[in-house]
Amino acid sequence: MDGLLQQTLWLAFWIALPIMGALLVTALLMSVFQAATQILEPTLSFVPKLLVLAFVLALLGAWMGGRLVEFAQQVLGGFPGLIE
Repeated sequence: MDGLLQQTLWLAFWIALPIMGALLVTALLMSVFQAATQILEPTLSFVPKLLVLAFVLALLGAWMGGRLVEFAQQVLGGFPGLIE
């Protein structure tokens, strides 16, 4: 059971990493832009992050979904072994 928990956490980490990394870089760039121009409009930081999120999901969504499906098949396939 310990191996399953470790696999789950690593899968969550690797799936979240590209999304969180892209959003972190976008937020940092928007913060620098807002500080330099002194434009404090909240939607100015929200819209680029939303566009980057959509782009990353469009680019890597199939890979993320495939990893989740593989993991679900592995977990569900191992249920009979947990009954013993």
